[in-house]
Amino acid sequence: MVKQDLIERSPVRIFEKSLGGGVSSGQIGVIASKKGLGKTSILVQLGIDQLLQGNFVVHVSFNQQANHVMTWYEDIFTELAKKKNLDKASEVKEDLISKRIVLNFNQDSVKTAQVIKTIKALAEGGSQPNALIIDGFDFSRADSDSMKQMKAFAKELNLAIWYSSNVETADKGLPSALAQFREDLDVVLYLEPKSDCIQIKVLKEHEKNEYDTDLKLDVKTLLIADK
Repeated sequence: MVKQDLIERSPVRIFEKSLGGGVSSGQIGVIASKKGLGKTSILVQLGIDQLLQGNFVVHVSFNQQANHVMTWYEDIFTELAKKKNLDKASEVKEDLISKRIVLNFNQDSVKTAQVIKTIKALAEGGSQPNALIIDGFDFSRADSDSMKQMKAFAKELNLAIWYSSNVETADKGLPSALAQFREDLDVVLYLEPKSDCIQIKVLKEHEKNEYDTDLKLDVKTLLIADK
């Protein structure tokens, strides 16, 4: 399989179709769940998909060192390339790496405004991203206007932004940590463990409220499952 086929047949296309197009430029999505259910895996798969399309990606992590994040990209790309029998995989990987920047911040000392300032500096230096991934963000500790700042920034730079956040439960509606930011969040997903998979549940999708999907993660690889 060549790279273009990998893009067209990626499970991310199913993911986007199931979510009304997913998260487009100027929009914000959040993947929430208890710790260890595959949030980072989904974010990395979304990042790899952007990179395969020739887009530039900045991945910000608040809960993992940069080298751990890069290992996620390495492992997931290797799994995808093997699963899809990708031609010239090593060449494709080198091209992807050249379009990705990984940053590691501590939320105790770095606030949303500082993240925005850093990304703007990268953009002004010629490394303007098409997609921004923010992993391990604690929404319960976020400033009340932080998502308004980020939403305005997303629109200013035409960025698609995905967050991940640890939450304990989402029985009905948005988790309390996310509820105050509802107006500025376009898509909110919740990962729910089942006996044979991890189900991806929609808590908010643009103008739609909570509904179930057929989207799943493989429990062994944590890859988005092909239908």
